[in-house]
Amino acid sequence: MMKHYNAILPLLDKCKTMTELRQLHGLMITTSVIKYVIPLSRLIDFCANPKAGDLDYAESVFSQIEVPSAYIWNSMIKTYSNSNNPDEAVHMYREMQRRGYSPDHFTFPFVLKACSVVTNPHHGKCIHCRILKTGFELDMYASCGLLNMYVSCADMVAGLKVFDAIPKWNVVAWTSLISGYVNNGWPRKAIELYKDMEFWGVEPNEITLVNVLVACSHSRDIDSGKWVHSRVCQLGYDPFESDSNFNVILATAIIDMYAKCGSFGYARKLFNKMPKKSLVVWNSMVGAYNQYGRVEEALGLFRDMMIGGFQPDTATFLSGIGVCAHLGALALGQNIHSFVLKTNIVKDIAVGTALLDMYAKVGDARSSHKIFCELQKKDAIAWTSMIIGLAMHGHAEEALATFKRMQEDPNVIPDKITYIGVLSACGHLGLVEEGQRHFTSMADDYSIEPTVEHYGCMVDLLSRAGHFEKAERLVEKMPTQPNIAIWGALLNGCEIHGNVNLADQLRSRITELEPQGSGVYVLLSNIYARVGKWQEAKLARELMAHRRIAKTRGHSAIELKLLYS
Repeated sequence: MMKHYNAILPLLDKCKTMTELRQLHGLMITTSVIKYVIPLSRLIDFCANPKAGDLDYAESVFSQIEVPSAYIWNSMIKTYSNSNNPDEAVHMYREMQRRGYSPDHFTFPFVLKACSVVTNPHHGKCIHCRILKTGFELDMYASCGLLNMYVSCADMVAGLKVFDAIPKWNVVAWTSLISGYVNNGWPRKAIELYKDMEFWGVEPNEITLVNVLVACSHSRDIDSGKWVHSRVCQLGYDPFESDSNFNVILATAIIDMYAKCGSFGYARKLFNKMPKKSLVVWNSMVGAYNQYGRVEEALGLFRDMMIGGFQPDTATFLSGIGVCAHLGALALGQNIHSFVLKTNIVKDIAVGTALLDMYAKVGDARSSHKIFCELQKKDAIAWTSMIIGLAMHGHAEEALATFKRMQEDPNVIPDKITYIGVLSACGHLGLVEEGQRHFTSMADDYSIEPTVEHYGCMVDLLSRAGHFEKAERLVEKMPTQPNIAIWGALLNGCEIHGNVNLADQLRSRITELEPQGSGVYVLLSNIYARVGKWQEAKLARELMAHRRIAKTRGHSAIELKLLYS
């Protein structure tokens, strides 16, 4: 027996494929080595390996074990926590206790990881109670698992309590808490926490630094970002120093931080130094250029990426479609659309919504509507993009009809952007009563507080219809100070209806504001000119010159050589 035991054990260590493992499994059964815990555990471990193993085979072997050891239970729980069905890890954990086995300090981190993946705080809290009852609350593995579980489930208060109770804060605990603040929308808190970590003398690892760089990126904190980058270099983690020790994730985080903070020159310099560029860093650069309105550079990078042979993902297409929308690059947008149709990404609601938004912005309402109708699932963003696209191109009646269908969908709730499109549509059609009804419904039915944009739409609607008293009363009720757009909307109505008296009153209001384009001054001049008040018209133009406001020139664009090849 021991001869077979000693022969099979090293063979299990050298096993590479499931075919070899099945042969060894058969040999273990015929030689009775299967009764020993160590070779059986190694058999389970190999089956549980996500790369070379077979989870179904592991389940089959496990079901035949009469008395599984704690190690084998943990192996199965660990396997499920890393699988596509992490809920099974929780089920296995419960079954382990039902059959009289006690979890140990290895069990808890594995099952808590599963709770983190499925973001189920209820299961996590039950496990927390078990940890407290069994005295494992001071165990570093269990505590860090609990901390990670709570922050992954967005319960930062509970996570912070667990962190405070850890007897000795190590880099794993600090990193979990920092990551939690980053992923739950508290990037500045994450940066402060990292500074506290440095103060307590805990040295960060590369994962910590990546999370803090992401926090700097999200908060657009270039100063903290530069400081963290310098710490990366001081600690010997600089990914741009040598190609042999290149960490693409850390390099991408550094470049993304500089790009998102608007330091494009340095970001591009580091980007060009990368010996191996990932799709993530390409997406990051294109997205950052697009976000800052540098769409021509974004387009150039996007074309270089496609020529470089990178297989696009959802983020790639979203960036490329966004560039086309900004540039009005219909031909390139159509090319990207045809590319999307050849992939499974065509079913992605975000990509579909981006495409319909792009077509709407470049004036192709028919294609936009076609994509909208083909979307298998329409969320609030898709409905809103369609409504705004229709309203923007003069299809106001269709926009309002679309909004009515949106309201009939019980799974979709309009947001403040939706109502900007709805009120704009009412303005195009001159539907004063319907506009007022929607403006009231927005707050009463959906608890949406009107913003200055909503007030602007309503003032424009009322002014166009000649209801100046109502428009003025609405302006007086605004919770914030009216901006130039509000006064411009009133002036636009004054020009339509020749209301010179109100224009005179508004002139002093406008001159009190910071110069913001030539539109309102040109409107004033035109209003006076229409009624023959040439001196006042001249004064409006002179006021523009005095405030150094140049007249905004109209322009048009044509699309040339935008297709990549």
